[in-house]
Order: sequence, then structure tokens, then C-alpha cells
Amino acid sequence: MTSACIFGLGAIGGDLAARLALSGVRVTAVARGAQLAAVRSHGLVLVDQGRRETVQLRVVGSAQEAGAQELVFLTVKANDLPALATELRPLLTADTPVVTVGNGFPWWYFHRAGPGGVNPTLTSVDPRGALWRLVGPEHAIGCVAYPAVRVVQPGVVEHIYGRRFSLGEPDGTISPRLQKIAALLVAAGLEAPLRQDIRTEIWTKLALNAAYNPVSVLTGGTLGQMIDDLGTSATLQAIMEETTAVAASLGVRIPLQARQLMELTRPLAAHKTSTLQDLEAGRRIEIDPIAGAVAELARLRNVRTPVLDAVLGMTRLRARLAGCYG
Repeated sequence: MTSACIFGLGAIGGDLAARLALSGVRVTAVARGAQLAAVRSHGLVLVDQGRRETVQLRVVGSAQEAGAQELVFLTVKANDLPALATELRPLLTADTPVVTVGNGFPWWYFHRAGPGGVNPTLTSVDPRGALWRLVGPEHAIGCVAYPAVRVVQPGVVEHIYGRRFSLGEPDGTISPRLQKIAALLVAAGLEAPLRQDIRTEIWTKLALNAAYNPVSVLTGGTLGQMIDDLGTSATLQAIMEETTAVAASLGVRIPLQARQLMELTRPLAAHKTSTLQDLEAGRRIEIDPIAGAVAELARLRNVRTPVLDAVLGMTRLRARLAGCYG
């Protein structure tokens, strides 16, 4: 693979696009708004440990303009994806892998999940099944992204922490296409461990995000402030435990306890969740495919999640009043 498309040139997408382009990959980025205009005019600036590097790459305003691609990284926020399902079609050939880089419960999750299983889609993730039908789960490569990155201003992304993008096939195989994608990322200076059970890692991160993201909207706190406040920390722990129970109902065992999960995030103590950053910037928040998906699955699997349900309800109201939800 010598070329790749980054669909969504936000924080993670910008970081990924810059690093791939710097490694020699021919990158086409699909962007919009101020980000599109800035990168077209001045290039994409990556800030990492105080060093600024300007990267020139092909940036377009639509998938139609981008055309068929050898490899696609979907880096759009999960709540925006269903509306873009039709637009994604021009990027795909029969063999194009689509790496789903993002938070939340993936739309392809039940594809090849096990013998005899059905292939449902969740209302909170893929409301009318558009992603399943129009993109197709056979294209999907699972990805759990760990970097913390922020958009400083249009055309400028700053890397804060982390370089790991864990990858896995829905059926658990270490396929040739998976190995090629990993090699591409490693050559760009990133970590790309291959997982035979990517769903466990998806749930491990989901347990963190389903707790931190809505609670941060209600409190306005950084990760460290939430962890260090006793009442807030207890709420986070309860949501993580409820999420662990939902995962268990699907046969997934999250390998860490809630307190261990929280301690893993200590290096990001000063960081605000992306959901809180979106609320403060007046952008629509990405809450349904994360906490909303856990709550929906809990109902489907008859698992009680009273703390999550209460926090999620208040978070939706807080965001709706701010014009960032619905």
C-alpha cells in the first residue's frame, strides 16, 4: 500500500494524515469548512513536542472528488458517520479496507462476531443501518486509537500524548491486509499492534469513554480533576462497572478493574475529553455512539445500568440546552 485516504481531517485525522504523508505515503484527505480552506492555502501543520512541521498533501472537499482509494481511514466522529454513508461510496472498490478510527461502539461490531449470531445495528450507532448497507462490514478493520491530539486552529494540529493504533479484523484473523496497514503505520512512526480479539480492547476503551465523556460534560473537569474528586470518582467507577457488566453479557471480559482503568489515564490528567471540548466550542457532541450505545445494549441484554442512565439523561439535556445535541 502506497496511498491512503483520511476521511475527516480533525485532530486524530490531521495527526494521522501528517505522519503518513511525512513517511512517503500519498495521502488524500477529505475535509470541510475552515480546515479544508486552511490546509489548501497553507498546508497542514503538525506540532509535536514544540516542533512545527508543515506538510503538503492533497486535500479535497468530498469523497466524490477524492475518487476510489486503496485504503481509507475513517476519522470522522461516530455521530456524524451515518449521515455520510452514501457519500463514502465513491471511495470504495471491492477490496478497499476501511479502518474505523474513532471512539464508541463500532457499527460493524456484530459482523462475524461468532457462529450463529445475528448482525444487528444499534439505533444509537447506525440508526437506519446505512453504514452496514452502503459501506459494508466486510470492508471494516477495527481500530482503537490512543493518541490525544487537538486542533489548535484551522490547519494546525498538536500532538499531546500517545502513538498507538491497535488494529484487528472482525473475524480475529491476522490477515494480509491487516499486516500491510500495520506496516504503513509503523513506517510513519506509530505503534500498530495487531489484535486477534479487537473487541476486548474496544470495550476496555469504551468503559473509560462511557464514564469520562458524559461526566466531563456535567462537571467541566479535566480527567485528573474528575479522578481526584471523591464523589465524581465514585460515579465514574459505577459507570465503568456497569459497562463491564454489559460487555460480559456479550461474552467480553474487560481485563482491568475500574480503579485500574482510571489510573491508566493519569498521564492525561490535565486533558479535557473531546466531548467536553466539543461542548465548549459549540459543536455537536459525540455521546450516543459511546454512552448511548452502552445503555442501548444494556436494555437489549437485560443488564441494569442505573448510574449510566441517569448521567446520560442529564448529559443529553445539558448538551441540548447548549445547542450541541439533537
